[in-house]
Amino acid sequence: MNKYLTGASLIALSIALENTAIAQVEEIVVTATKRAASTQDIPVAVQALGENTLEELDVDVFSDYLLQLPGVTAGGSGPGQGTIYIRGLASTTPNLTTAGVAGLAPNVALYFDEQPVTQVGRNLDVYAADLNRIEVLPGPQGTLFGASSQAGTIRLITNRPNFDEFEARASGGVSFTEGGEASEKLELVINYPIVEGKLAVRGVFYTDNQGGYIDNVAGTRTAAESARFQSSTPRPNGVPTSDGFQAGADLSGVTFLETNNLELVEDNFNDASYDGFRLALGYDIDDDWSFFVTHTRQQIDSEGVFFIDPELDDDDDLSVQRFSRDEIEDDFDNTSWTLEGRLGALDVVYTGAFLNRDTDQTVDYTDYLFVGQYLPYYICDGSVTYPGDAAPSGTCQPPNLFVDSETETEVFTHELRFTTPEENRLRSTFGGFYSDQELVERNNFTYPGSQFAESFTPGVFGFPQNGALPGSSVSDPNPRPVGVIFFNDITRTDKQFGLFAEVTYDLIPDTLSITGGARYHDVDVRLRGSANSSFGNFGGVDVNNFGTNLDTQFDGTQVINGVQVPEGAEAEGVVFKGNISWTPDDTSLFYFTYSEGFRPGLPNRPAGAGNGAVPAVVRTDEVTNYEIGWKLDLFDNSVRFNGNAFFVDIQDLQTTIFDPTVTNLFFSDNAADAEIWGIEGDVTWAPPEVPGLTVTGAFSILDTEITELVGASVAIAAPGEDLSYAPSFQGNLRARYEWDYSDDIVAHIQPSIAYSGSSFSDVVLINRIEQDDYFLLGFAFGIRTDKWSAEIFGENLTDERAELNNSLVFDRERTTINRPRTWGVRFSVDF
Repeated sequence: MNKYLTGASLIALSIALENTAIAQVEEIVVTATKRAASTQDIPVAVQALGENTLEELDVDVFSDYLLQLPGVTAGGSGPGQGTIYIRGLASTTPNLTTAGVAGLAPNVALYFDEQPVTQVGRNLDVYAADLNRIEVLPGPQGTLFGASSQAGTIRLITNRPNFDEFEARASGGVSFTEGGEASEKLELVINYPIVEGKLAVRGVFYTDNQGGYIDNVAGTRTAAESARFQSSTPRPNGVPTSDGFQAGADLSGVTFLETNNLELVEDNFNDASYDGFRLALGYDIDDDWSFFVTHTRQQIDSEGVFFIDPELDDDDDLSVQRFSRDEIEDDFDNTSWTLEGRLGALDVVYTGAFLNRDTDQTVDYTDYLFVGQYLPYYICDGSVTYPGDAAPSGTCQPPNLFVDSETETEVFTHELRFTTPEENRLRSTFGGFYSDQELVERNNFTYPGSQFAESFTPGVFGFPQNGALPGSSVSDPNPRPVGVIFFNDITRTDKQFGLFAEVTYDLIPDTLSITGGARYHDVDVRLRGSANSSFGNFGGVDVNNFGTNLDTQFDGTQVINGVQVPEGAEAEGVVFKGNISWTPDDTSLFYFTYSEGFRPGLPNRPAGAGNGAVPAVVRTDEVTNYEIGWKLDLFDNSVRFNGNAFFVDIQDLQTTIFDPTVTNLFFSDNAADAEIWGIEGDVTWAPPEVPGLTVTGAFSILDTEITELVGASVAIAAPGEDLSYAPSFQGNLRARYEWDYSDDIVAHIQPSIAYSGSSFSDVVLINRIEQDDYFLLGFAFGIRTDKWSAEIFGENLTDERAELNNSLVFDRERTTINRPRTWGVRFSVDF
């Protein structure tokens, strides 16, 4: 074994003292500063859920751990489709299926061990199997963690192979959701020292089948509901829609053929499964060097949707109407490797990784008709869609639209860093980072009504098979299937290079220290490929009017509305950090931090659309953070109170937009300047008078405000209004009491509560709606021995409908909610 401990080699070390005879709170060693240290010894805000806590809370997937972290919220609409927000630094949640490749870079970095797995559009939904801890670093972490850490960083740290002993553990459970289907899961962990003290392998295998709880109920639709024929009406948020091109026309002479969903009607249709494994090999080369390699494979299969239609007149408040099948398969393979050792007085860590992720998704797109003024062109006779005809006649086909979406993502990352000895009065961490991410996205927007070319001439022209624009770099050069009216075949590349350093000097050893940090970054984002409509292949039509060849649009020679369009979006510069910390004694730490963060801009796929309203390139948005914090261990370490107060200044906040009055395409823009004031903290109490009792709580208080609009192409919430996904208060509280039930058995009870205040879903005015506050209650009772454990639990006992995400993109409210009241049992066995 190594005779020294680097930040990486301490990754699995934690000292759990809670619930012991001498009541003390848990100490967790983290690597949040790229060095291993107790959470209480580092002058940065960090929330850590240790291995014991993760097991006690039964944390499995993305949504589980977010509910345990005040100040951390999420957008998105189901497994594999989540977006993380920290401290209310949010604008909107993009439509992942139709605009993923053109979406904003996340502003919260997600790490899997030492590897960044942050991705455009949708975060990697890593199943939380055999984790040592989850670390959350709120606020800009730009100097050590780069571009996507503008609002914070979340790190999922796995357990490493144990060189010294064999371990085997099986755990699982079954649960029953009120009004829904049963769920079951099983996890197996095996650790085997191949050469004791030298070479070991650790394997983790899991399967988790999550039953559905939302019903797809019967309904019908016709093209008469298209925005084309509708007069202006208020959206659910009160913002009026526009008059349709043929609002008020006499449609009595039009035959509207109906689509229904009878073949798809199903109770509890939103089931999901997570299946995967992780294999890790550790080799202690000698006293100075160790090598670890890990391979992870995971597959998510999901059907249905995870949002409801709150306007349905139905006895069940968990229902929606879908007219085409919704399903997603989300697979990833990830191989990472870490070499750590010592060169003289320097600890050295090199880590690299290759990630491949494929998604194959089908989405019902029928809701588009509520905003699709042009939709009747594609599925109705030409006489129907002639605007000057006050009494049109003809036939409109059923509007059962769907999108087939495929993505292929490959990411290479490399980081080399050096750290000087921790005991030095002057110490530093420095190194370099490189990543190369390529995302290929193919979306086929299919209008089945447009297929009836022999018996029915759709639209004004009639549409042949769609295909790529000449000279574009598409991943699939073949003609699209019949009925594909629009398609995207776009490749996005994000390349990032960085050099970073942080230096700390003890002005007074063990008492007063200062830290300065800087990171040079060079980020380049580019698009190529085709976004085309079937007009683009109609004989005699200028394809440039109806499709976009991104290879030529972003080749550095194009001019749109008098503005030269660059080849891509580039962000180059330096961000800084400063920190001063004061440790008056062994139980107190106070600090002040100044830090900067940024998120690179991106090219806009529909550049110049909407009569030039859509900018060719979205500008980098930047944040500056000022923060004071404290870490206190009180009353002989029986009480811990950590917290901070902060102010964040935001410049040129980016947002994703769908506004059919500008263009029928998703695009991005800079929305506003804003500021955030906040206080957050966590408290742990292990009273010595009651051995076995531990009470933990955490809270977040936010005051967010848009201060100035910066010329976005659509209406943004006015100055003085809140940002999105920024509840003014969030908090949770959990008590766990353990006692000796017998000589061999320890019993426990664990009640918990969580509360979140209301928030808004968007800064774009037409899509902005208030999300209600919610209160969740849980309870668990269990017993354990040295070899096994069993527990009965209840979640969401109040059966609350927590509004996690709301979308008004298609003029209808669709609300993503939590799982209803659930009861279950879980177990574990050590071998």
